[in-house]
Amino acid sequence: MKQRIWSFSILGLCAAALALSFAAGTDPVLAQSSGVPLGGPWGVVRSAKGPIEGMGVQLIAEATAIRTTVYTNEEGRYEFPQMAPGTYTLRVTRPLEFQPYAQEGLQLSGTVQFADITLDRVSQTEYLPPTPDILAQLSGLEWVMNLPGTGKEKRIFTLSCGFGCHSYQQIFRNRYDERSWRLIVQRMLRGAGSPLINMNRMTAERRGRAGIPSLEEEESTIQWLARVRGPESEIPPLTVLPREQGPATRVVITEYELPRTLLAPHDVHGDAQGKIWYSPHRSPYLGALDPATGKVQEFRPPDIEGVLPGTHRIWVDERGYVWASENWAHNLMRLDPRNGEFKRFHFEGAGNLNSPGFSNFAMDKDGWVYETLDDSVVRIDRETGKIVKKWPIPKVRSSYDNIVSFDGRWWAGGVTGTNLIGLVDLQTDEVWELETPTVVSAPARGGFDRNGHAWFGGRGGAVLELDPKTRHITEHNPPFPYEAFYEVLPDKNGDIWAWALHGGRLLRFTPSTNRWIAYMLPEPYSHNRRTWVDNSTTPVTVWYVDHNGYMVRIQPLE
Repeated sequence: MKQRIWSFSILGLCAAALALSFAAGTDPVLAQSSGVPLGGPWGVVRSAKGPIEGMGVQLIAEATAIRTTVYTNEEGRYEFPQMAPGTYTLRVTRPLEFQPYAQEGLQLSGTVQFADITLDRVSQTEYLPPTPDILAQLSGLEWVMNLPGTGKEKRIFTLSCGFGCHSYQQIFRNRYDERSWRLIVQRMLRGAGSPLINMNRMTAERRGRAGIPSLEEEESTIQWLARVRGPESEIPPLTVLPREQGPATRVVITEYELPRTLLAPHDVHGDAQGKIWYSPHRSPYLGALDPATGKVQEFRPPDIEGVLPGTHRIWVDERGYVWASENWAHNLMRLDPRNGEFKRFHFEGAGNLNSPGFSNFAMDKDGWVYETLDDSVVRIDRETGKIVKKWPIPKVRSSYDNIVSFDGRWWAGGVTGTNLIGLVDLQTDEVWELETPTVVSAPARGGFDRNGHAWFGGRGGAVLELDPKTRHITEHNPPFPYEAFYEVLPDKNGDIWAWALHGGRLLRFTPSTNRWIAYMLPEPYSHNRRTWVDNSTTPVTVWYVDHNGYMVRIQPLE
């Protein structure tokens, strides 16, 4: 099995795509090492030139629409977990340089060998035609790579428009003239949060913070978009990132469709019963997926007149209560899933309703809640909703995320659009406001590892590590440019799971060896804002809820 340590180079990147789903009532018999077979249906994918490594092969259950994707090894062989008997569609995911393949109506029962899948190339050169079918398969990163423009223009665009509210597909699939792009860019950059109901006043202080570019940078983005995605613009022949090899093909991902459209799910958190809770950003329903059955249970909080529905952060405490932040209403909300009762705590002074307010809170081992309000880190009593302590942070003012170390010693939070990370010693009350090496690292969401180091995904393109004892910040660069990270999360082994917002990949970074593994996903615009790591399994299991309306379980096999 090939193993590589990535270098910071486009040519050094290969990615393996996967998305697994199981029929209701089944779970895979997972291999605990690379030498143990999965025991389900299997086959081989090849082209006229021989086996294809890193190709995603997917089974879709007709009864549930759950999707199961595995990847081919260096011999072109793929193998599924044991699947429940039923009718399935077999297809390849993101064939890109090859013609699509799908076979419907397959009846599965037990272990079967599928006939070899032979794929024909779209082009006999390394360049692909920019047809609608191929453009729809490009990740956001591949879009930026292929569009004309200077490195400066693309960097300004990614810092202005790459901060995680939606995919690049949503931008680049359209064509507008300069006037129309100007209206769109100004609305998107100046809206107070993703609802775009309230508009921010563009003061000099706001420019350069929270992803708001300077006037010169804003004009650069408008002119670039009008040139490369104008009514008469042409897309050149395409190049795409090479497929993954080696360890990144050893993975299983389960995709469960959620029961409602327009949920825009945001966060996930597991409970003691094995259910995975999710918070919808645009809907009044909290939900919990039972992976053993594939069923979803929903709870609807009472409506609030004049305020958009939707939740942001979700957290399950040691008592089984489910906590969520109502971002647009500026509330901390508690649900008792045993009886469906809700309780709310409102926070004044968090800004205008329907603009971002009380948001990405954290809860420590003793049940205290932490947020940033009134230019301070605040500690909140979860029983009363009262603020019981404040730590002023005059430069940071308000962090995008709030994270607390496992021992309850440290709080940390970064400021999206800047290079600032705040650090508070919760025992001594010392406060530091630290600057990262990169001018716009844009630290967003993260978590503490078992050694007490704070990790953040940088929307500026790097993974950020803060050592609270030395107060030193290290930037870890991924193996490709034009990327942005919404969040990262450490696991029990010290690996850092980093979601590449526009690369269509989940990255696994091992700091001790500087090793990156890129698990490429079957959907090019897969969009994750928060992962939850189940450390009870070996290897660990990683969950996220996709903004496009489905729950995803990622199970690396090594």
